[in-house]
Amino acid sequence: MTASGNPVDYESRVRQSFGQQGAMRTLGAELTHVAPGAVDICLDWAEGLTQQHGFLHAGMVSTALDSACGYAGLTLMPAHAAVLTIEFKINLLAPAKGQRFRMEGRVIKPGRTITVAEGRAYAMDRGQEKLVATMGCTLMCVQDREGLSD
Repeated sequence: MTASGNPVDYESRVRQSFGQQGAMRTLGAELTHVAPGAVDICLDWAEGLTQQHGFLHAGMVSTALDSACGYAGLTLMPAHAAVLTIEFKINLLAPAKGQRFRMEGRVIKPGRTITVAEGRAYAMDRGQEKLVATMGCTLMCVQDREGLSD
């Protein structure tokens, strides 16, 4: 169900929209979990995504977390709506050092127009998972705008 109570095939919708994102293809990212109000995106470490010390660049972490939060919000929006991020804040807690990364987006407060989500980024290395960043994300449900739908 959406925030408005309407049923939507949220998983197909998110997967189809995700497949159109050139940014996620560039990162080599994949959807690993899609549920109402919750999306996980994973990606592998790649040299082209690093900063000068070999850690996953903060911009890459931000990009993937923003998408995870946005798609978590989209799962609860009406069928013909689009989602746009209107603000986010990221806290970088530790260097993003690992072989694989998991970005979680979770809706905290769905709304008709504004949705609030939180994100968490985890670095996975040698069987261990470490929280490396958190995000607070504000999303807007955009309806009836030509050329905008997800």
